[in-house]
Amino acid sequence: MDYWSSSLAVDEEFEKLAIRMNPPRVTVDNDTSSKVTLIKVDSANRRGSLLEVVQVLTDLDLIIRRAYISSDGEWFMDVFHVTDKHGNKVSEDDVAERIEESLGPRAYNYRFQSLTRSVGFQSAAEHTTIELTGRDRPGLLSEVFAVLADLKCNVVAAGVWTHNSRMASVVYINDESTGLPIDDTERLTRIKQLLLYVLKGDRDKKSANTAVSVGSTHKERRLHQMMYADRDYDMNDMDGRSTSVRGKPLVTVENCVDKGYTVVNLRCPDRPKLLFDTVCTLTDMQYVVYHATVIAEGPEAYQEYYIRHVDGSPISSEAERDRVIHCLEAAIKRRSSEGIRLELCSDDRVGLLSDVTRIFRENGLSVTRAEVTTRGSQAVNVFYVADASGDQVKTETIEAVRKEIGLTILHVKEDAYAVSPPQESGRFSLGNIFRSRSEKFLYNLGLIKSCS
Repeated sequence: MDYWSSSLAVDEEFEKLAIRMNPPRVTVDNDTSSKVTLIKVDSANRRGSLLEVVQVLTDLDLIIRRAYISSDGEWFMDVFHVTDKHGNKVSEDDVAERIEESLGPRAYNYRFQSLTRSVGFQSAAEHTTIELTGRDRPGLLSEVFAVLADLKCNVVAAGVWTHNSRMASVVYINDESTGLPIDDTERLTRIKQLLLYVLKGDRDKKSANTAVSVGSTHKERRLHQMMYADRDYDMNDMDGRSTSVRGKPLVTVENCVDKGYTVVNLRCPDRPKLLFDTVCTLTDMQYVVYHATVIAEGPEAYQEYYIRHVDGSPISSEAERDRVIHCLEAAIKRRSSEGIRLELCSDDRVGLLSDVTRIFRENGLSVTRAEVTTRGSQAVNVFYVADASGDQVKTETIEAVRKEIGLTILHVKEDAYAVSPPQESGRFSLGNIFRSRSEKFLYNLGLIKSCS
């Protein structure tokens, strides 16, 4: 055993001991408010606690209306105001238990697997997980699914994001005939070679990549990590389809000298999973959130973070400041609802995705985002499509696609969160916007203060 592995094992045992001595406490309160459920989390503080809690709430499809976060010291204390996706208060069943599990000793197994991941192919219990990154282009997804269908691979689920001319995808496959994970080395090598050939095309000879994750992965967590590693935030790699300046989220980054924090303020149209996306990105960038206030009760969301780098230092250069701004903008826009939302629900079959995406391509449509799931024998898929030439999608094009795929199985759905972006304005701060008693509680504790 090398030194790194030995140190990691010691850290694992020490962390488990600390968690056993100070087990997390989660309270679900449906009495205080008539409109929202309050979820209060107290636990021993460790790096990644905030992301794990937010990830659980996101996976439960809960909408976070407000959040008050404090983790300066050895203890982690958060309050989340949540509803279900219909705006109703949530049941207490399972919520507290799942959060406590995410923060308890068993959660370390997942974190250890993430630290020791490697590049290659690895079969999971029910599927093989393929990860793809490369330059986006019209018809790319159609080509990927066509290759998999030709190689007798059944796509069980997938997530596809595109941003700033880059594409990332996590695809779960199994063998078409047996329904089992694919573990034959020669076959996996063949799959990897052909997918890499498709990804490279004529323009992406160097940065295209295919790999398969080791152990369990959280799909959306990996998509953020993959796009960040692929530098989709790099403003020097923009193409003609990029969002205009007016559509950019408003992000400011300033240092609070007297407390030694960097203060990040963010304002953008609200949507589900927004808090997960921003916390995930700050974590991937090696920043620790010490305090935060989040308000998302109207069409816009406001977030204020007090952060330091993992080494305890605030942001120290203009280049680092700009990088944080660009990365947070990218994290928000990766999941932005660009294009027409199409929902497909039908009996699942091998080659379904290859056929559907081929029809999109033949009708001049490009997939900007996709969520593919299988529920029993049913395929339940969501596609966001745009005109491949950059023009507005014509109604007759959508109807032609629906007629070819099936009017009863492919439907156009309005996205309630596809709202107009906020107007550009000057510097802003949640410390200046919110003045009610509940919104000041972190300041009243004397832990943080506005730096205006």
